[in-house]
Amino acid sequence: MGTTLRALRALFLLAGFYVLALAVLCALTGAALAAWAWAPTGGAVTATVLAVLVGLPILRGVCTLGTGDGDGKHGLAVTEAGQPELWHAVRSLAGRTGTRAPDRLLLTEEVNAAVHERTRLLGLLPGRRSLYLGVPLLIGLSEPQLHSVIAHELGHYGNADTRLAGITLRGRDSVLRTVAGLQAPGRTRGDRRKPGRDGGRTAAAEAGAERRGSTAAVAVRAVRSGLGRIAGPLLYGVVARPFQAYARFYLRATQSVGRQQELAADRVAARVAGRDATVAALRETAVLDVVHDVYVGRYVGLGARAGLLPPHGEVVGGVRQLLDDPELRADLAELRGEPPSGEPTPYDSHPPVAERIRLIEALPDDGPAASPARPALALLRDAERVLVEVEGTVLTPEALVMERTDWPDLTHRAVHTLTEADARPLRTAMAAFGITPGSAAEDLAALLDAVDAGRLWWVARHLPKSPEAARASGRAAREFLRPDLEEGARNLAELALVEAAGARWEPSWAAGPRLRLPGERDVEEELAAAVRAAVADDPDTGPLRGLLAG
Repeated sequence: MGTTLRALRALFLLAGFYVLALAVLCALTGAALAAWAWAPTGGAVTATVLAVLVGLPILRGVCTLGTGDGDGKHGLAVTEAGQPELWHAVRSLAGRTGTRAPDRLLLTEEVNAAVHERTRLLGLLPGRRSLYLGVPLLIGLSEPQLHSVIAHELGHYGNADTRLAGITLRGRDSVLRTVAGLQAPGRTRGDRRKPGRDGGRTAAAEAGAERRGSTAAVAVRAVRSGLGRIAGPLLYGVVARPFQAYARFYLRATQSVGRQQELAADRVAARVAGRDATVAALRETAVLDVVHDVYVGRYVGLGARAGLLPPHGEVVGGVRQLLDDPELRADLAELRGEPPSGEPTPYDSHPPVAERIRLIEALPDDGPAASPARPALALLRDAERVLVEVEGTVLTPEALVMERTDWPDLTHRAVHTLTEADARPLRTAMAAFGITPGSAAEDLAALLDAVDAGRLWWVARHLPKSPEAARASGRAAREFLRPDLEEGARNLAELALVEAAGARWEPSWAAGPRLRLPGERDVEEELAAAVRAAVADDPDTGPLRGLLAG
């Protein structure tokens, strides 16, 4: 499909949204006018308020169309003078791809590359181009593989994908915003956003806005909630249904085009950078995606929860620790050999990686094989400094002022802080039972004395309970409490080993933080077995006492 036809298709999809919105707004206006003409005053007022409340989300959806340029990514802009080799590679690839080079090059923290074009006239006229490169790609890919990734993105420019994306994405945002706004009051689900870059800051801002909310705003919410309980579910359901159907149609139509654009860009990458390098880049990127998620969640996130971060540059660059770990080589090789296949749906924007690899491998052999080459990070001048600068652009102000420390110290201090918090419910239950609080070693000794005296489950009764656990009795009550009791006892035992035996949590890139005694003795499995024995129906505190005694 040519650029003109795709532009017309995108414009027709937008026009369909406008026609639907106008029809529904006219229907709501007509219903309100009819109520004033034939219904009692109270009914007319109710109909008018409901029409306004339902019509506002539609108006917002229409009015958001064309606002913003979609270029909301954060990243470090690098100049040609500062990074000449990287820019030379990009310009050379643009020439071989047959398209104009980007005007800006930005480095991000994501395992992703993307292009954006600030277009005019809803994307019909070209504009300033931006190329985003994720630092993890520079760390994990070879130079030919990175060339393939860049050529793929530049291929979107050559196919005019970025110009028409302005129409498509803005239309999609408007439709989805309208559907979300038409959700009936009182039926909103809880916020399920994952903690992310701005999660804490956004939550605080929303809380502040709620505290500063005007009386009028509170009154409007109260009226909307009250009316929603009366007629909201029916009215909102009827009005929302055509928009939900159009949203499904819009996504199916636009995402199918997006999948074809990705396959076309893959062919460009294979032609410019080589078939084998393109396949290798797809396999390696799939591995990087998994490894980066593990690194950020298990290691960086661990420290951040305790107010700690690794040394400067390691937040975005530390993923190489996992890539270089000898214990992970076999697992990473397995991931490369079995890229994600997934179950494609009509709403996917990208075909499954396995399908993309299969189609590229079916292309004719272009001669050059994916041979060893220098890491893509070598394209950066003073790479370590660049990693630090990237962090400065992607971290929140709160994160930027966190204490920095090396990985061994971060691991021990962070896990210790979290373990103290996790042990608190059991220590509180012990205090409620009558055990005088003390150090971790003293509390553990007192708990084991209670076990030997047959009072463990008397202590456990003071643990927090779910409603179902609170209703249970006898053996069922014990089984409800046992997981929390075992977890609390283990946390307390770990703290006691740190306090009395000099144990420390040490980083393990393959297995996560591990608790070790002096002399590198790993006690994780031994401790888990000892705790299970102590809280069993026929308890034995000997193993745990022996472990604590050394």
